[in-house]
Amino acid sequence: MASPRDSSIAQQRVEESQDMKNRETNQGEEVEEEFTLDGSVDRKGRPAIKGRTGGWIAGFLILVNQGLATLAFFGVGVNLVLFLTRVLGQNNANAANNVSKWTGTVYLFSLVGAFLSDSYWGRYMTCAIFQLIFVIGLAMLSLSTYLSLLTPSGCGDRDTPCGPHTGTQTRVFYLSIYLIALGNGGYQPNIATFGSDQFDEEDPKESHSKVSFFSYFYLALNLGSLFSNTFLSYFEDGGLWALSFWASCASAAFALVLFLCGTPRYRHFRPAGNPLSRVCQVVSAASRKWTVEMGMYSEDDLFEVDGKDLVADNNTTRKMLHTNGFKFLDRAALIGPEDYTEQEQTIVRNPWRLCTITQVEEVKCVLRLLPIWLCTIIYSVVFTQMASLFVEQGAAMKTQLGSFRIPAASMSAFDILSVAACIFLYRRILAPFFARLTPGGLTELQRMGVGLVIAVMAMMSAGTVEHYRLRHVEEEGKPSSLSVLWQVPQYVLIGASEVFMYVGQLEFFNKEAPDGLKSFGSALCMTSISLGNYVSSLIVTAVMAVTARGGRPGWIPGDLNVGHLDRFYFMLAVLTMSDLVVYVVCARWYRSIRFEGKSCRETEFDWRKDD
Repeated sequence: MASPRDSSIAQQRVEESQDMKNRETNQGEEVEEEFTLDGSVDRKGRPAIKGRTGGWIAGFLILVNQGLATLAFFGVGVNLVLFLTRVLGQNNANAANNVSKWTGTVYLFSLVGAFLSDSYWGRYMTCAIFQLIFVIGLAMLSLSTYLSLLTPSGCGDRDTPCGPHTGTQTRVFYLSIYLIALGNGGYQPNIATFGSDQFDEEDPKESHSKVSFFSYFYLALNLGSLFSNTFLSYFEDGGLWALSFWASCASAAFALVLFLCGTPRYRHFRPAGNPLSRVCQVVSAASRKWTVEMGMYSEDDLFEVDGKDLVADNNTTRKMLHTNGFKFLDRAALIGPEDYTEQEQTIVRNPWRLCTITQVEEVKCVLRLLPIWLCTIIYSVVFTQMASLFVEQGAAMKTQLGSFRIPAASMSAFDILSVAACIFLYRRILAPFFARLTPGGLTELQRMGVGLVIAVMAMMSAGTVEHYRLRHVEEEGKPSSLSVLWQVPQYVLIGASEVFMYVGQLEFFNKEAPDGLKSFGSALCMTSISLGNYVSSLIVTAVMAVTARGGRPGWIPGDLNVGHLDRFYFMLAVLTMSDLVVYVVCARWYRSIRFEGKSCRETEFDWRKDD
């Protein structure tokens, strides 16, 4: 039989799987164990066996874990703007900015988690550690709220604001919510990628399941937040903040236990080492040969390695094919006279002077992704309004429906229901329909463009509702007589846009990111939300600085009845439309990543042994 060092792991696994199916054991029983072909391993570092690892069993555990963790996170985030105004006494503009900064920090920490995951810890360990930090932050928040922030007793509802707090109490509060930001931020991009790792993309059936997983993942995220946006939101709106925070803490703790229970079943990919050093090597090598005229050389003059040398050198499982874009970086892989021995028979390679084609293409891939990623930031500005200004707008409307009062933050339940409905409609109706019209149906980039179009419609809807809300104001400082249910269309449109934009983003960045940067690909989705929140905060500050002059209250004052929030929404619609034009140009320019063949990872042991 062939040794693992004589052929690629993909070829070995196919041959061994066929051989084992045709052989019988001493007892006459047929052996049908198949290994994955994508280079994944089990928890002991052995090539993963399909029947014993991964698949929908592991995927389901991760989906439930994501739902519970999201319930815990949104139990804090969905009403944070009201907590800041009612408990800590902040005004609307400051509270909206603080929520935007906090939410932005959550997703900014996703880069930290992705770096540690791709470089050193691996996705499983990173998820476990950051979930533990998440639970600790929730426990601190619950304790500080119960013991010190809700004073006098019974405060924090619509009618009874809480008293002043000491600097120490405020600092403990911010420490706890930023621990929550660190824990959830570091966990989110890795759990999405770790879930997709449970499906072998080289297997046609599992590859289809892998694509479906991202839709179900986003659905689990939204269903998890549904409980927070209804029951927990209702309790928090009534001043039961401590009870709701403790419920979030319990949910996060149970999610962590459930995640650890699935440990024997998970498939893993080994961390690929520090990607920053690989990028710096490409830049250094290209700079050293900056004066070389590339027109004199062909692709055959570029350096590449094979088999296990590729794994050891580039920490990847697949060889990337050379592309023509960013040709100035090709100098890094150009074999020059200084790269040979004196006899010019063998190459003596200094990684800071000579890089592989795969390493250069890894950098090119990141550069191609950046324009697409930048175009998603304005969409995130629109998305973040749902957790801040949409809530403040709803609080200034009629929330009484008969004898039942609807908390403003609970209106985001319509966003969640819209996401669930649109995922079902897309997977069951729209995707098959477009597949009949064009080969492969809508691409991820096309779906993201549709998401931007729907986002423009959402902002137009929100601005129109606010325009009519102002017409129904009877008294300054009092809620408008216009029902909060008029907000339903803007929430539904935001939910529909998420299905096209964020699910498309998850699939796109996971598919297009190099093998050694898969978590980084998912982190790009999170980071666009992060920067969207920071940009939103800057836009709100700039708008107030320009419009609140000469005694005018500005567009977003503490009392929305004397402001013009509708103009702010219409401005965001114009910005999103402009962003759509730029996005279309970038999407037409983009060229997909290309790999050569299947997995070329080779292991250091005899993978046929099952002990």
